[in-house]
Amino acid sequence: MPKLPWTTINPADPTAEAVVMASRLEVRSLRHVPRFFWLSLVSWRQARRSPGAFGASLIAQLGRGVFWTLSAWESREAVYAYAKAEPHNSIMRRLRPTMRESQFVFWTVPAERLPVSWEDARARLAEERARQS
Repeated sequence: MPKLPWTTINPADPTAEAVVMASRLEVRSLRHVPRFFWLSLVSWRQARRSPGAFGASLIAQLGRGVFWTLSAWESREAVYAYAKAEPHNSIMRRLRPTMRESQFVFWTVPAERLPVSWEDARARLAEERARQS
């Protein structure tokens, strides 16, 4: 299972609040995995240059076609600016037809608690999924 460990992009002021976003993305078929994985790395590089990004991590379960992202930002506006910027915006449009499921969850934490754990992120995603069922 390839994992890009938490990378601090811009150190946050420890007294600030961080907006954390976690996602679980699943492709319809394993044939879509190589393309999705490649484009995930392109998005990862973009995040590392994005204003307002504090840090990010990625886990790819290639054999299951499931990708997990975890990132922290100075604001929701910074997250949305990243999502709307290129190449991420085009990547989302191109990959949308290949997606089985996409799930996102947001929460805030004191920046001094970054990075948040993958266990916390997965638990929050599971809670959100149960709430939607």
